Order: sequence, then C-alpha cells, then structure tokens
Amino acid sequence: MSYGRGNKYRPDKKRVSEAPGETSHEIIYGRNTVQEALKSGRSINKICFSGEMSGSLGAIIAEAKSNNIVVVKQSREKLDELCGNGNHQGVAAYVAAADYADVDDILKLAEEKGEDPFIIILDEIQDAGNLGAIIRTADAVGAHGIIIPKRRAVPLTGAVAKASSGAVSYVKVARVPSIVNTIEELKKKGLWVTGTAADGKTTFYNADFSGPVAVVIGNEAEGMGRLVAEKCDYTVNIPMAGTVSSLNASVAAGVVLYEVFRQRTHRNNK
Repeated sequence: MSYGRGNKYRPDKKRVSEAPGETSHEIIYGRNTVQEALKSGRSINKICFSGEMSGSLGAIIAEAKSNNIVVVKQSREKLDELCGNGNHQGVAAYVAAADYADVDDILKLAEEKGEDPFIIILDEIQDAGNLGAIIRTADAVGAHGIIIPKRRAVPLTGAVAKASSGAVSYVKVARVPSIVNTIEELKKKGLWVTGTAADGKTTFYNADFSGPVAVVIGNEAEGMGRLVAEKCDYTVNIPMAGTVSSLNASVAAGVVLYEVFRQRTHRNNK
C-alpha cells in the first residue's frame, strides 16, 4: 500500500527493497518482563527461578504451570550466571526475544488500524538500555514498529527486553540488512523520512509529522551515518540551552517521538 506524500519536495531517487528479518532465541529476565511475555502469549520454552514462590514471583510460576510451561528451580548463583549478573529479580525465561517482524508487517499493522504509518528507524544504536527505552517509548506513543540494522547494532537481547519493561512483547521490530535501502523502500511506499541531527535544518516542533512518517535516530556517539542522513527527506534538531551539546539517544528519541504523537493526536481530535 502507498501513502500520499503531498507536495513536499523530494528529489527523484532509485528505490530498492529490504530483506525480511530473522529470529533468534534469547533469555529474558526480570519479573515485569517475564509477566508481560506470559500475558502476550509469546512462546516460552522454560522458566527458571530462584527464591521463594511468593508475591509476583509466585504468580509468574503459577501462570507458567497453568500454561504447561516447564518450570525449573535453580540456585541464585546459577541464575546470576544465566543472566550475566543482570538484575533478574529471581526469574528468567528462555524465549525468542521477540520474533523479528518484516517491514511489511509494520506497514500492515498501520493499515489494519486505519492509521498513517509511524515508524522509528534506529541507525546503529549499540546500547541495550537505549534500545529498550526506545521500544518502551514506541509503545507509549503508538508507533507501529521499529527498524534496526543487522550489523553494528544491538539486537533484541534479554537486556533489551528488561530495559523495555516488557514493551518488546508488543512493539514490532524489523531487522534489515541495509537501513539506506529500507529508507528508499519506505519512501517509495509514500512515507516521509525525518532524520534527527544536531545540525538539522528544522527545529523538531516546527516539523510536520502529521502524515505517514518514519523518524531516524542516530548512533549514540556519531549520530546518523552520512548515507542514511542523505536519504532522509529532511532533518530536525532539538534546541538546547545547556552546556552539554547532545542528549542521550533514548532521551532524544523520546522528545521527538512525543511531538509526533502530539501532532497525530491533535489532528485526530479536530
């Protein structure tokens, strides 16, 4: 399905398509993360826990057993090792750390909801905490999905799932071989692609996010790559009054994504 891009200027460019993502098995941990995985109906092969089966931990074990999921009690030391000494809160689960979606799955979700697509593209985000936080924000603002590259970027790991507080169970994430090519394909389908950069030409709150849009968030250290930036229709900046010259990637994403949410909500409430 194609979406009208209006009269905004964009040079004519050659378009190529992306390849579908892939699935990998992961360990997720933390009580909220495992609870959300159970609630969402994700495939869970086994749950490991340590400590007393009371409170939220007891509820997790009871729900797992009611769904015929294998439950294994382990020592605290073993669970620490399994989770890389992460803050597992006494429970971990073997799952596919969210099956990767295809880009077309994300577009189809927007179509099914009768909404203009709202997609987040992450250009080589390497910190699991940042990716998890952005996934959590994507869920909050109603984004239809996130696109990440297969190389030089953190995949959907247990640490990402934990940082997302379970949102990874609800947000579609596509993993593609080329962000540049994927941007080209999205533009072919009618989306406007907005990059975020310190030297962006437009202040983010003056940009038009009301239609079909994809927002690109760059790498924590260097921002968007040159080729990715060149493929964007335009770039936006976040004004800053302090001494530090940049924001954390997930914070910058949150600022811009909530402006997209505000504009879309305002348009729908007219």
